[in-house]
Amino acid sequence: MIRLTWVQPEDLIGHELRQAAEDGRASGPDSGRVRAIADRWHAAGGHDAPPRAGASEPVAARLRGLAEELLDELATIPSPLDEPSDLAAIIAACPAWPGTRRAARPRAAATPSASPRTAGFAAVEADPARVLGAWLGRAAGCVLGKPVEKIPRAGIREIAEATGNWPIRGWFTAKGLPDDVARRWPWNRRSAVNSLAENIDGVPEDDDLNYPLLALSVLERHGRGFTTEDVAKLWLDELPAGRTFTAERVAYRNLLDGVEPPGTATRRNPFREWIGALIRADVYGWVNPGDPATAAEHAWRDARLTHTANGIYGAMFVAAMCAASMVAADVEEVVRAGLSVVPEHSRLHEAVRLAVADAAREDDFERVIDRLHERHGTLHWVHTVNNAALIAATLVHGRGDFTATIAGAVAGGWDTDSAGATAGSVAGALNAGVPDRWRMRNSLASSLTGFDGVGLDALAARTREMMRA
Repeated sequence: MIRLTWVQPEDLIGHELRQAAEDGRASGPDSGRVRAIADRWHAAGGHDAPPRAGASEPVAARLRGLAEELLDELATIPSPLDEPSDLAAIIAACPAWPGTRRAARPRAAATPSASPRTAGFAAVEADPARVLGAWLGRAAGCVLGKPVEKIPRAGIREIAEATGNWPIRGWFTAKGLPDDVARRWPWNRRSAVNSLAENIDGVPEDDDLNYPLLALSVLERHGRGFTTEDVAKLWLDELPAGRTFTAERVAYRNLLDGVEPPGTATRRNPFREWIGALIRADVYGWVNPGDPATAAEHAWRDARLTHTANGIYGAMFVAAMCAASMVAADVEEVVRAGLSVVPEHSRLHEAVRLAVADAAREDDFERVIDRLHERHGTLHWVHTVNNAALIAATLVHGRGDFTATIAGAVAGGWDTDSAGATAGSVAGALNAGVPDRWRMRNSLASSLTGFDGVGLDALAARTREMMRA
């Protein structure tokens, strides 16, 4: 029997119950309804959300009908939190929303364009070296984190220490790794073959790199007026379903079921506040140098296909940071730009604000990570809130040092390749490049049509073209 991960209703209900605890439904006015649903699920033998796996044992399929019923019932219970997903409401909830450089209205009249509220960043030309540095940095951070993805923080440190790489200052390696450590903390099996120091040959394929290629493609095909529907159609045309995970896989299934966006983000999708939209946002920032408002709006159009609330905010946060990284003088300026497009009363805003404060006053980044895990240890390892907080913290603590920045993102032990990629993107842009130790052969592997073997320099050139579009 094929057990598809991330889409079977019996595998989703535990995650949806955890989402209900996170978004206030389990403790708000309708908490009794949520408890009753949880009781029915557990009484029938249903399982809680697994900590890392995406599918349960085949026997759980007997509960599919009940799981579908309970998922739909949970969907009728609103979150009591003031965390909107509509763009106009998001802007209204951001007192420091930046000014926008140019009109960015998509073709769909129902989608509002961001309006200036305050003086924003000036329109400037981005240094080509910063654009290439962003691509190089994203690739390096991603590949550093790939072999230790799904390994917790303690295991990452033990591996690094056992091979003389702590603090992390280079690629992970199996050379010299004691057998007992290797057994205790096995590498990510799909990534270890192409992301260790001894076997890296060009930039290996990864969803954290495929999604920037798709964002570039949607801009090249549809221009700045692209819509969420354009993103959806591009996915169906170019993105193999097997290369999607969590919220993206659910949305893909919903598209095939005939669900229209933004319903694709909410129908039986307990992963709608996880990290998937955040990893898709960099290009929307890069093509809008010094214009975090337009970058955030572009990211919103993409994110609403699969995500809501903090899942959307994470994408907007990163896009705004990437826009600022093309012109900013320091990481503080970049993080301020990111926070300016995140609703002030949201969980994401608070998490990032506290993480930045810790990073600014602590000399030892391990203590910063300790605090992040104390606050967010109950969140899934690929949730948006904890990973965005970690990214902001390592940017601030790294103070522009590329190696320290991507190392901190990976050492945090959550979504190592995704956090490493985003932190590397910003740090690579600010430094207009990456140290030689982090450069790989200039060839990116991808299952996306027309991209396999593409050079990062060619991608940077195409990105600069879209800046002028």
